[in-house]
Amino acid sequence: MPVQQGLGETAVETDEEFRARLRAFFADHHPGRPPRDPAERLVWTKAWLATLFDHGYAGPAWPRAHGGMELPFARQVIYHEEFAAARVPGPLGTGLNIAAPTIITYGSDEQQRRWLAPMLRGDVVWAQGYSEPGAGSDLPSLRTTAKRSGDEYVVNGQKVWTSHGQSADILFALVRTGTQESRQKGISYLVIDAHAPGVDIRPLQDLTGGHLFAEVFLDDVRVPVADRIGEENGGWKLARTSLGHERAAGSMNQAALYRRVLTELEELARERGLLADALVRDRLADFEIRVRIMRYNAQRIIADILLRGEPGAASSVSRLLIAEFEQDLHEFAVDMLGPQGLLGKGSPLAVQRSRWLQGFLRTRASTIGTGTREIQLNTVAEQVLGLPYDPSMPPR
Repeated sequence: MPVQQGLGETAVETDEEFRARLRAFFADHHPGRPPRDPAERLVWTKAWLATLFDHGYAGPAWPRAHGGMELPFARQVIYHEEFAAARVPGPLGTGLNIAAPTIITYGSDEQQRRWLAPMLRGDVVWAQGYSEPGAGSDLPSLRTTAKRSGDEYVVNGQKVWTSHGQSADILFALVRTGTQESRQKGISYLVIDAHAPGVDIRPLQDLTGGHLFAEVFLDDVRVPVADRIGEENGGWKLARTSLGHERAAGSMNQAALYRRVLTELEELARERGLLADALVRDRLADFEIRVRIMRYNAQRIIADILLRGEPGAASSVSRLLIAEFEQDLHEFAVDMLGPQGLLGKGSPLAVQRSRWLQGFLRTRASTIGTGTREIQLNTVAEQVLGLPYDPSMPPR
């Protein structure tokens, strides 16, 4: 059924016409191959995100008032599918899919005007400051403090496993404004200038040799009270919103991404003459079933967000599915390639520049990040299946 088009449009078009328009846009404005130098790649990605925004093709689910497309459900699915198929870079940092929904829901009008459009355009990079050395899965035990001093907070502490921390201009962080014993009732949600005096960001090397993560040290960092989202000591509710959207945001993007990746893996198996192997066919069929389930589950989550404004506990189901799927898929790909699958990017004999080995190494962390596999299982058990709370966890 024809529906009204997105941002800045007046005509109507069918879903297929919308898909064709997206393909034409991505083809006409494709940024080409990314530079290898990290600094040059950052500039290149920002330029691409600005192109998306300036042409009205950024933020498929965002309200138009903040520069988004405000697409209906079916169009969001199409958008993510075509985005993945075009092999163009996605958002920088973790703000777009995690902090933004929280700001849209709980931020003041002034905060929304100040932060959202520059974030969507890629002018500033946001990174999440949740995890700490002693507060990962048990997030309510965090110890980074924010003491009120007039119109400012003075923040001290340490964050770790901060994705895209090195590129960050802004940190959205959970801080302790109440007593340690108050746990989640003494947590506030602050937006911190990553370039402010007292902020020290140090890269962490991961298994692939890259520096996706960083640790962040905060030493007497002064943050305006105006940069607190929501009420003082009321940050836990906001954090749950952010975490839910973090898990939900990955669902549609990842479903579209792995649709493409699985097709490429099937093609690789065909090129190497492995499709005659019954075991290979069996595994590929299993991945095909799982990627379809992933897509249907993502659609359910988007529908929940449109209906209730929140992704709900089903986002934990999605996170579990994706984390285990991507580990299994890359492990199978490396195994399928045999000894050649273990060659690094520097080897001339490496298959497809070692992308499958890099994926294997990268996804080892999938069942830890965004809440461990055990946390997701607890959430599904308690909030989806209605089972009793885990007695080994601290009281809530």
